[in-house]
Amino acid sequence: MSFPAPADAITGTAWITPLAAASRTRVDRVRFEPGARTHWHRHPLDQVLVVTEGTGYLQRRGEPATLISAGDTVRVAAGEWHWHGATDSTSMTHLAIEEILADGSPTEIGEPADVPAVTRTVLLDQHLPEPRLVGHVEVRRITIAPHHSPGPHTHNGPVFGSIEAGSAIYRIEGEPETVLNPGDVFYEPEGTPVARFDAQGEGVTFLACFPVGPGETPRLDPVEMSG
Repeated sequence: MSFPAPADAITGTAWITPLAAASRTRVDRVRFEPGARTHWHRHPLDQVLVVTEGTGYLQRRGEPATLISAGDTVRVAAGEWHWHGATDSTSMTHLAIEEILADGSPTEIGEPADVPAVTRTVLLDQHLPEPRLVGHVEVRRITIAPHHSPGPHTHNGPVFGSIEAGSAIYRIEGEPETVLNPGDVFYEPEGTPVARFDAQGEGVTFLACFPVGPGETPRLDPVEMSG
């Protein structure tokens, strides 16, 4: 059975569904409606949040808010002031897994949280196999028509990209095939064949960043794939 989150602990509307409770651990599913967020608070012991649906924010005291979305897992340390909740335009659901003190000490509730003015989220932190001299970085917006593909190819430098719209079947030589959707990021190592970048039925649009050396121009070279 679900019940509304306490009004003195949240701004907006959120629903709590208890899933499990043992002597030392509690698991709740919490759904935040758009714009809903907890007040600043801290737990006496560690808490783990597992986002199952939607997109929201988490902010720790003294740090900028970060976006969290379905599939993300966040650990909050004991005694750490923080808040979490939905964005203004999307709902968010997470599991809250919390240790409980033997004496039942409660969570300490602080002041309401402000809407974050700035958020920073690391989408890709990719180390290159070896240092590379970069003379300039070119950023391109690329669109591939539905059911089309550039074919197997390599690049003369590393490529970093982010899908804006549509989707594509993607495979780097030696790696599993995957589907890239809006918000997904990808990395194409220099000189490594891209076996597939095949737009699906709605086509695909993405940003691609090409860091290249002095005097170089980003280049796509077709290759033959064995097998």
